[in-house]
Amino acid sequence: MSKLVNIKNEKGQLTVTSRQISEDFEREHKNVLETIRSLTAENLAVKSLIIESDYEVRGKQYPEYLLTRDGFSLLVMGFTGSKALNWKLEYIKAFNEMEQSLKNVQPKLSKELQSIIMLDQRTTETSNRIDSLENNMPLFNVECKELQALVRRTGIKSLGGYRSPAYNDKSVRTKVYKDIQHQLKREFGIERYEAIKRVELDTAKIIVNDYKVPMILVSEIETINNQTRF
Repeated sequence: MSKLVNIKNEKGQLTVTSRQISEDFEREHKNVLETIRSLTAENLAVKSLIIESDYEVRGKQYPEYLLTRDGFSLLVMGFTGSKALNWKLEYIKAFNEMEQSLKNVQPKLSKELQSIIMLDQRTTETSNRIDSLENNMPLFNVECKELQALVRRTGIKSLGGYRSPAYNDKSVRTKVYKDIQHQLKREFGIERYEAIKRVELDTAKIIVNDYKVPMILVSEIETINNQTRF
């Protein structure tokens, strides 16, 4: 186990990324993200131990989390096995070494300056929490209706228009609408597309506007529309 654990200093907090944890503990990142979300949903206090972040791959942003020492401990508590235990020890060692390193280089500050720095950190943290809360709220009712209307318009267009035989065929119309909704659910990893976060609304609109009907449905739509014409 020669790989180094990369501990980051995130605004005065020592953190490790959820991606590194998923790689070292040999778990899929999407499953690690789901576990973290479950922890924060069960107890709001956990949110103070976990920082939302993202990373970029080929110009596209993907979610990840930065976990403090306590956040890391909560997450890996249920990870079992000798290999998992070895990694836990490596992470604890890395956190300890990083903390000691910071103590050694940290200059001695006056009590007044320490108070100013602490106040600034708390103000920044509060501002970040407010921004995070606003961005991660689920869609408002009016925004849900806006997205639903866009799904309907895209479905009508895909079926050949409002008056097309395919649109008036309830079976094929339902298939198209369900497929658009499935596309949104798959992209955002949710059970109901109403659960899309407000910050993701514009991305959801792009996905719906760029929707392409699967070939199997294209064939069915064309057959229904052409049969009626003849």
